[in-house]
Order: sequence, then C-alpha cells, then structure tokens
Amino acid sequence: MSQKALRDLNALPGSERKIESANKGNLMKHISEIPNENTEECCRQNNAPLVSVPASENGAAKSGNEAGNEAGNVEIEYIDSEDLNGLEDVDMTLKTILTGLDSKDWVLVCETLNNVRRLSLFHKEAMLEMVGNVITLLVKSLKNPRSALCKTAIMTSADMFHAYNDQLIDFLDPLLVQLLLKASQDKKFVCEAAERALISMTTWVSPSLLLPKLQPYLKHRNPRVRAKASMCFSRSVPRLGIEGIKAYGIDNLIQTAASQLSDQLPESREAARTLLLELQSVYERSPEFTPSTTVSDSPEASSWEHFCQSKLSPINAQAVLRVTNITREALVIGS
Repeated sequence: MSQKALRDLNALPGSERKIESANKGNLMKHISEIPNENTEECCRQNNAPLVSVPASENGAAKSGNEAGNEAGNVEIEYIDSEDLNGLEDVDMTLKTILTGLDSKDWVLVCETLNNVRRLSLFHKEAMLEMVGNVITLLVKSLKNPRSALCKTAIMTSADMFHAYNDQLIDFLDPLLVQLLLKASQDKKFVCEAAERALISMTTWVSPSLLLPKLQPYLKHRNPRVRAKASMCFSRSVPRLGIEGIKAYGIDNLIQTAASQLSDQLPESREAARTLLLELQSVYERSPEFTPSTTVSDSPEASSWEHFCQSKLSPINAQAVLRVTNITREALVIGS
C-alpha cells in the first residue's frame, strides 16, 4: 500500500475503516473456501491402497522410499508369507482374480497378486483349476518394468511353489525363465527376491521333474542365467537320493557338472564343484554304482578315478579329478 493511500485511510472516520476491514476479512474468507484441487489430488494419492509390508534388503522395515520413488507417491508395501492371512470370501475373490491380474491398474494387480498368495497358502484347492491361467498372468507381471509389481509377482511365485509343488510342472517353463532372468539382474532387491523364489522351487518341486527343465539353461547364452541355473541344479540333485540318482544316471550328472567347471562365472564353477563332491560321495558309499569285479580285476577298476576316466573325455576327467582330489586332500589335512 502506498503512503498516500495509507494517509487517506487514516483520514477516514473510524466506522468506515471498520467496514473496509470487514470487507477484507470477507474477501479472505471467500478465497480460503475455494477448493484447492492440488490438495485434493494429494489426499487421493496419500489414501491409495497399501499392498503389503515393506521389507528392506536386510529384512528390516523400509521407509517407503523404494516403493514411493517407483510408484509416484503410491506406497507399495510387501507382506512376508508368514504374515499373510486367509480370505473371508474365497468365492468372491476367485471371481475377480483373473480380471484383477489382467488389469491396467498396477496397484490393483499388486493387490490381486497378494490375494493369489493367500489363496495358494490357505485355499489352494479352490484355485487349482485356474492355476494355469494364473501363471500366465503372473508371468506378465514378472515382465513388467515396474520393480514393485515385479517383486510382488516374484513373492507370489515362491508361495505358489510352496503350495502346489509338482502341480506347477506343466506351467513351469515361462515362469522359470523369468525367475532366472530376474535373479540375474542388477537391481538388488528384485534379484534377492528371485533367488528366494528359486530356492522355494528347488525345495518344493520334485528334482526328477525339475532337473530336465533346468538342464537347457546350463547352456544359456547369458552367463548369469547359466550360473543361477547351475546353482538350482546343484541344490536339486541331492534331493534325488541314491535311487533317484541311479534312475537319472550318475554318469549323466557327472558329465553335466564337468561341463560347468570351465564356465565363465565363479558361481557356476562352485556349483559344479559342490555337485561333483556330492556325486563322488554317493558313488563311493553305494555299492550299486560300483561295477562288479572279479579276483583278477584290479581294485582301481571300481575306483572313482577309473569311473570318471571311463565316462568323460580326458580333459574333463582330469578337471573333475583335480577338483575332487584336491578337496579330499584338504579335508584330510584339516582333520
């Protein structure tokens, strides 16, 4: 306000000044009552549904930054499997499950994925008939570039392995390749979730069914995928047991492990070494793997060394024996 205007105002009678002040107050009240669209939009965003409880990379609760940064003010949280509860209205959830998974609203898809987890863990028989369709849409979410949605889909995969076991084997191929790819990427919290899902797979799916599915990925062009597949393969073989190893073919397993010893990544090589030591132990303590010998036969004819040399190329046999002999010598020295 200019000095001239201020002087004029002071010159007014007291009653007129009160009227002008009242008018100013009414004007300010009128302005304050105009709806603030930005405020309403902010409230709508803050009231967006929460999907689960965030877990940090070390297992602690997240501040919401990870989800908030990706979701654009929509907070996505992650629920651990043990914190999930059953559904009150299973039939209604089943009616909307496929529509929700195929929605363009990614927050709704996350909510629906958590319902798939609840159905799998608490009402698995109710969803059994639609598992194939659910897996198809689950794979679609795994391919989504939004990390919060992708991680929720990975967590769903782990719970479905736990619940359905071998019943997923006919639908496993597209799911397996996505989990191997996600476990091979650089985004740590997605990678770790995918590794946990792969562990769930090797824990709950029968190795006799799983190993043939894994074997092609041991030759994948992506070395990280090969490494993750090798680790899964190595974890699955001991679950076969002696009879399972015999049925699958111990020579086939040794050849597979030998081919991984020269792989590019150390994870693949370490998985191969672990598998070879397991196979050596099985071979040496199980008479059914040892060829019958006569009095005239040399004791070396039934040895691990002779077996490897008879089943592998000279180069691969040498590599396998070097690994197994060095490890055995280290164990002897350590004892």
